[in-house]
Amino acid sequence: MIEVGALRALRSVAALGTLARAADELGFTASAVSQQIKRLERQVGVPVLAPAGRGVVLTPAGRAIVDSAPEVFQALERCAEAAQSVAEGAPRGTLRVVAFSTAIRGLLAPAIPGLSARCPELRVEIVEQDPDEALHSVDAGTADLALAHDADGLPVPLPASLNRCLLHTDVGDVVMPRTHPLARLDRPLGNADLIGHRWVTSPPGTVCHQWFRRLFADVPEDPDVRHWVDDFSTQLALVAAGEVLALIPRLARPPLREGLVPRPLRRPPQREVHAVWRSSADASPAIRTVLAELGAG
Repeated sequence: MIEVGALRALRSVAALGTLARAADELGFTASAVSQQIKRLERQVGVPVLAPAGRGVVLTPAGRAIVDSAPEVFQALERCAEAAQSVAEGAPRGTLRVVAFSTAIRGLLAPAIPGLSARCPELRVEIVEQDPDEALHSVDAGTADLALAHDADGLPVPLPASLNRCLLHTDVGDVVMPRTHPLARLDRPLGNADLIGHRWVTSPPGTVCHQWFRRLFADVPEDPDVRHWVDDFSTQLALVAAGEVLALIPRLARPPLREGLVPRPLRRPPQREVHAVWRSSADASPAIRTVLAELGAG
């Protein structure tokens, strides 16, 4: 009979392309993963991996096994969830959550005290991961729940093995000194209001930089960007110095120091934050409880 651990190892190698990367994901050494794969090959009687440059690829037999693996993992997970449901549905054990940093700060961290008080037997473990990596971790079974934002306004496509629900819609505001002329306007800021000011923004390649560029998409002149900084606390320090403005998502915004104010935009950039879990874990008391604490509809 095929061992579940060996099956999980092959699935991870197939997704990541090397034994070393699979070992990092699974928390084993590369040697241990290699031994699991060899044990699987002895169990099925045929090779499941073949070398390809510095990595490996699946043989046809290996591909057939990996394609069948989701059904196995889903069946095992349904067994575990059925046992938990029989036990009065009390959330217990460990729930592994992966999320991007600002979702940890703005959504998960505020929910932890309530969860600890109501579910003392539930241990929530949080690991910071970017959305693509987080979705892979949930699908691969190395995490139970992911918080991921959409890709520049487009929902991230999910395999049939995963479910999601909307948790939060995040929007961006312009932060400035209270003495700035724009701070005195009693209306949301339009694109034309943003011309002629100096800025600090997140580096190219980040979602927040895409938000910033979109603000000036209909403006004939390029914005005057003085600083490119990824950390929002550092951005706010530069704003407090009185030299620049910053576009900062509400979910990511640290508490504002004295003298700084946020101003809303007429057409604010926004992103949706979804919770994602395996379809086979729909009945999980732990996942249901955490989603309820996070305010999922």
